[in-house]
Amino acid sequence: MTQNTQTINGETDGGGTGAAQSVDVAIVGAGPVGLFAVFELGMLKMRTAVIDVLEAVGGQCAALYPEKPIYDIPGYPKVMAYDLIEKLVEQAAPFDPSYHLGQQVERLERTAEGRWRLTTSKGVIIEATAVVIAAGVGAFGPNRPPLTGLEGYEASGAVQYMVPKPEAFRDKRLIIAGGGDSALDWALNLAPLARSVAVVHRRAKFRAAPDSVAKLYALAAAPDSGVELVVPYQLQGLEGDGDRLSAVAVQDLEGNERRLEADILLPFYGLSMNLGPIADWGLDLERSHILVDPENCATSVPGVFAIGDMATYPGKLKLILCGFSEAAMAAHAIYALVHPGEALHWEYSTTKGLPDEDRRDSAA
Repeated sequence: MTQNTQTINGETDGGGTGAAQSVDVAIVGAGPVGLFAVFELGMLKMRTAVIDVLEAVGGQCAALYPEKPIYDIPGYPKVMAYDLIEKLVEQAAPFDPSYHLGQQVERLERTAEGRWRLTTSKGVIIEATAVVIAAGVGAFGPNRPPLTGLEGYEASGAVQYMVPKPEAFRDKRLIIAGGGDSALDWALNLAPLARSVAVVHRRAKFRAAPDSVAKLYALAAAPDSGVELVVPYQLQGLEGDGDRLSAVAVQDLEGNERRLEADILLPFYGLSMNLGPIADWGLDLERSHILVDPENCATSVPGVFAIGDMATYPGKLKLILCGFSEAAMAAHAIYALVHPGEALHWEYSTTKGLPDEDRRDSAA
């Protein structure tokens, strides 16, 4: 068995050379629910591999709102999205999952032995007894503005679609494009760090929460805030050497143009989402969601389970905490597939402990 080298910090594994990696369960999706599934499966002594199209774990929590607070996680009156992901990674770590990031599962097929073989876009092959789909809203990526030379500026980081670390924008001249919650939230959060922030929107009215809109207008009206509302304008072009950005050209509905000096452009035009190859796996679907049995999250294909936002059943609530519960239910159902004929003797975690604790106790 070949173990590909990888980390959870955005680096991806070394490719698809060698034999298939064999695990008990393959998890498609490294968002919060997929990460918690590693823990639940690990507690039942099942080995996992996790595949995600993004370059880092965390799903939308990491990609879209890492610095935003979440209020409905039990035990946390308020927790930042990125902090929640870090805790989930820490919780999964004792079970030594393998992460295959920056790649998509393109094929799912049965082996002669009745197991599942997953092949990724990078040629990595993983064989597993069961598959858990925890892919959130499916494969997603940013809606990109139709600007000439965009790719070069994306490659250099002059155009970005997420804010993983706000400190990286300190003293930068920022152009934030969009009129929704993401655009306004980041304008408010980055204003204290950036040299200047210009918010470009094609309408004078924003689509964000009223409180955010009021705060943005107040900030723009404050002297020396460095925040400017450029409305109603839309992006027209990029100026620079193809790598380093110097300005962004914008235009209003009458054709009047402005030139905004800039170091970084942050377009927040929402996401394009789709099931990707999952749609071709023979699963029963309902409005781009996977139908599952609410008792155990089993799909219409034996050995394949779905949890989190992608799964649907009567009364489904799209909450992270519900996804956590679904991960536990699926893990217990999968145990019988991985360990046929073995009775599952249920123990609470307070009684069972964790693998690393067992090792520490024996060493002592």
